[in-house]
Amino acid sequence: MKFSGVAKVATLWTAEVCRARMNCELGFYNSTSFKHLFILGFLQIIRIHSQMTPTSIRSLACAALLSLIVLGTTNAQEDWPRFRGVAGNGISTSSVPTEWGPDKNIKWKAELPGAGCSSPIAVGGKIFLTCYSGYGESRSDVGNKEDLERHVVCIDQASGDQLWSKTIPADVENEDDFTGIGVTAHGYASHTPVSDGEHLFVFLGKSGVIAYDLEGNELWQKKVGDGSDGRKWGSAASPIVHGDLVIVPALAESRAVFGLDKKTGEQRWACESKAMDNTWSTPMVVDVDDERSDIILGVPDELWAINPKTGKLAWAAAGVGGEGFYTSAVESDGIIYASVGGRSGGGSIAVRKGGKKDVTESHVEWNGPTAGSFATPLVYDGHMYVIGRGGIMQVIDITSGKQIGKSRMTSTDASRPKNGGRSGGFGSPDYGSPIIADGKIYYTKGNGETFVMNADDKSEQIAVNKLTDDAEIFSGTPAVSKGQLLIRSNKFLYCIGN
Repeated sequence: MKFSGVAKVATLWTAEVCRARMNCELGFYNSTSFKHLFILGFLQIIRIHSQMTPTSIRSLACAALLSLIVLGTTNAQEDWPRFRGVAGNGISTSSVPTEWGPDKNIKWKAELPGAGCSSPIAVGGKIFLTCYSGYGESRSDVGNKEDLERHVVCIDQASGDQLWSKTIPADVENEDDFTGIGVTAHGYASHTPVSDGEHLFVFLGKSGVIAYDLEGNELWQKKVGDGSDGRKWGSAASPIVHGDLVIVPALAESRAVFGLDKKTGEQRWACESKAMDNTWSTPMVVDVDDERSDIILGVPDELWAINPKTGKLAWAAAGVGGEGFYTSAVESDGIIYASVGGRSGGGSIAVRKGGKKDVTESHVEWNGPTAGSFATPLVYDGHMYVIGRGGIMQVIDITSGKQIGKSRMTSTDASRPKNGGRSGGFGSPDYGSPIIADGKIYYTKGNGETFVMNADDKSEQIAVNKLTDDAEIFSGTPAVSKGQLLIRSNKFLYCIGN
């Protein structure tokens, strides 16, 4: 075989494996199958090694190295297709600024049609997020429930210009009133959208699930219940995509998780249980082996695994603690971690993936007392980072479950918005979760201050930044895409970049 033939094969192999990696990360098949594909592809080329010249071999090696670089960085740096990124773990290898302010490193800000607690996602140079308006945007001027509307917005990532927007009427008869400590803190647009790279799926609580193409054309709509959680704190968990399914945690609306056909919206299965009350946990997917994946969901005091093929419960592990579940689980190297807090305390847990039925005795690696707030923890480089009340960062050794470090996030006069903004304890808008970009932790509080910390056992604070001096509320989790940090408030979407 001539060099040109080998180069062509290597190039095609690289492109095919890149596409396979995208499909793997979006759940079309699992990471073990992807690794097999990578190895088989390389062996396919090695089979012809006897006909290759030394120059061809060097070229092939360069192609393989390029493939590894691309596979390890492309999606993590480019797209952020769901709540907390590709795998839902909040980790990106992309480098973003560590310092910014109203007049520094803000590329653009885009006005939004309403408030919201959902987080932005970024796909193919477009940013998507949800908002609500007409009712409950302000505690001082609540408005009329009959005027409540929800919005789906698409913004151009390069310019900040709005590309399209859709307005969806509310199910006024069944909507929760703007009262209490839950709905008044996060409102009526708290579910982060999800994309499979070609379609957008939004969950809007009692208004249902809607699928669009990326140009804003509606493909289907599906109701998934009109109930309320027992405390009437509102609906907040976000959908995910796994294979050909949209997984919808209609926990408040129906005490159920639904598996919907992503092409048609048809219900494939429903996992229903009264135990899903007081749960605001976004699901995540864990690959067990070549044939099996589990959908992991937190419920009060337990972690559950749901079979994505049938919707049946695969296993349960008790001992997390707490009367509710406000965070999401995170997986690393085959271990599933979670930490939850609340009025009744809470705790943390590590569970080995796999197993059947009750795995409390067989698969729980450790239980710990470390309790968080509303922020989903990070697991990175052997540590779990849990944010507790009062801006305390707790660092946990993931092997033992023991706390090995602690630090307090410290504001400065320069970092505090001059005209207010709210953040604080239970029921406040401190609903965002931390993320990691280029080995640094970023966490945005409800008043708009973003703390940047080292991701090590000391979690030393590097910087604290603000976006505005105005009284805006920042309840979402930042997104990272193309070297930019995307942060939303109740009024604007901000793009931070060098």
